Amino acid sequence: MCGIVGYIGKREAFDILMKGLHRLEYRGYDSAGVALISDSGTLNIYKAKGKVNDLETATRGSDCSGCVGIAHTRWATHGEPSVRNAHPHCSQSGNLVIVHNGIIENFAFLRNQLTEKGFTFKSDTDTEVLIQLIEYAQQKHKCSLAQAVRIALTRCVGAYAIAVIDRRDPNTIVAARKGSPMVIGIGKDNSEFFIASDATPIAEYTKEVVYIDDEQIAVCHAGKPLEIIDLKNKPVDVDVKQIDMDLDMLDKGGFPHFMLKEIFDQPQCLRDCMRGRLFPDQHLQKKDEVGDAGVYNDVILSAVRNNRDRLLRAKRFIIVACGTSWHAGLIGKQLIEQYCKIPVEVDYASEFRYRDPVIYPSDVVIAISQSGETADTLAAIKLAKERGACIFGIVNAVGSSIARETDTGIFIHVGPEIGVASTKAFTGQLTCLILLTLALGHALGTIEIDEYNALINELYLIPSKIEQVLKKNDEIKQLARTYTYATNFLYLGRGWNYPVALEGALKLKEISYIHAEGYPAAEMKHGPIALVDNHMPVLFVATHHKGYEKIISNMQEVKARGGRIIAIVSEDDKDVVKIADECISIPKTLAPLAPLLSVIPLQLLAYHIAVEKGLNVDQPRNLAKSVTVE
Repeated sequence: MCGIVGYIGKREAFDILMKGLHRLEYRGYDSAGVALISDSGTLNIYKAKGKVNDLETATRGSDCSGCVGIAHTRWATHGEPSVRNAHPHCSQSGNLVIVHNGIIENFAFLRNQLTEKGFTFKSDTDTEVLIQLIEYAQQKHKCSLAQAVRIALTRCVGAYAIAVIDRRDPNTIVAARKGSPMVIGIGKDNSEFFIASDATPIAEYTKEVVYIDDEQIAVCHAGKPLEIIDLKNKPVDVDVKQIDMDLDMLDKGGFPHFMLKEIFDQPQCLRDCMRGRLFPDQHLQKKDEVGDAGVYNDVILSAVRNNRDRLLRAKRFIIVACGTSWHAGLIGKQLIEQYCKIPVEVDYASEFRYRDPVIYPSDVVIAISQSGETADTLAAIKLAKERGACIFGIVNAVGSSIARETDTGIFIHVGPEIGVASTKAFTGQLTCLILLTLALGHALGTIEIDEYNALINELYLIPSKIEQVLKKNDEIKQLARTYTYATNFLYLGRGWNYPVALEGALKLKEISYIHAEGYPAAEMKHGPIALVDNHMPVLFVATHHKGYEKIISNMQEVKARGGRIIAIVSEDDKDVVKIADECISIPKTLAPLAPLLSVIPLQLLAYHIAVEKGLNVDQPRNLAKSVTVE
């Protein structure tokens, strides 16, 4: 992995490909490259270790002409980050070129076979093995590029999204996918095609796209209709979708980094997430029709209405997710168990299918993923689906693989998230989990009407309360300067705020490279307290809810050992402020909604510490936005 862009048509391809690579930089990468069939028919390949800007520098003064080309940003899997291992990769004859996301798991076996047939290799990658295999199939079967790709892929084990060109046929790009996303944009009258890992590089050129499904191969020939076949060589109907993407979301909008913009986007994002779903004090029935029930609010989710029987009969929910989404799932567990009275398990998707989980047809599996392409989560839901469970997706990306694989679900509607470290997706996921809980709890009759009404009305106010927290940005920026020295951080919370502590620690690790760990505050004395000294900052998420008095006791234990305490507290806190070295206050809210507010200062703190250290906030080292390999 990480990003693919391709173009074929009547325009000069190079500028489109470079702009597309910049659009995909948010996915994380360590090298970049481009291949073009020039106006004179030559194949020109340019690569650079580092960023897309380095690639642009490497191409200056070179022949970048041509109306067909493919480009790639690579996140290293096989072989170190280097020009030698960067994509695109060329076949031995120099005729075929490929870009590839994913992993060919049996590449070593295939490489040995090809070596015996006289093929040689210039890189350490599995991708070069694939292009050599395609060339071998083309030579052996005397077939078209599309058929050679099909034959080669039937011998591959693993995941892939590929785009392939042949310098002898400059009018065709062949693309294929399995387990890694691929979308094709269609120009007017099929005059041009745009190929990409997701819709962000395509949206400014066309609104008509086709999402390629697993084990499908697309043949893009400028001036002809798009053709799709499967690995058995059967034709597949072309299902054209319309995309509606706000291009302003793809720009920084005056902010120095996408991450900061996306933190500040959260109030509006959550309003968008709740729009058409949350109706405070607007129940369709009049007061005299509902009598003493007092229901004047409502949560309307089509996913619940259309799958009411299956969801309400569920004996267990299983949440599968990775990283930040897993933290959201931990809060979702508390929500569903408290208000729906249904047991919930939360699994790392990366471990789920490898432990042979017990899954019943009466289970509902909730898959949470920002990108909708997370390979581990996708594999987990496929297993659960095979065993008869109902699959419910909570994703951000419309048209994504998980969105298409699930039986039903909720889009979080927070817009493209460009910063690698997730911020607005986390609060969007939480909001959807809260909405789902309220809708289910009300339908089941397991939530008291007064509490149902109170949660709806308070959730409606959360965006404006986040805006109040964001006004403390300068205060948090100043505080961050104090902690750039730190090499370790401890984040502690209880109840609803324990997963927030985990998320805060993850954010700090991801972008500042400071080692940080999140723990339930009560668990500190069972090991982590050994780390506490006067060099160890300890951040407590200590809002004034259940467990507040106990978390104060935990603070006293840290204070007694010289630890420096930062605390996230509710407004008008009287006790924590006497103990902590630094306090950041947030507006009061109901306990289940507290994570939506308490996480904001942690996002800002991680951001400002990283900026103070001079780090690349939007593209932290070694990380990828959409993890499409296991």
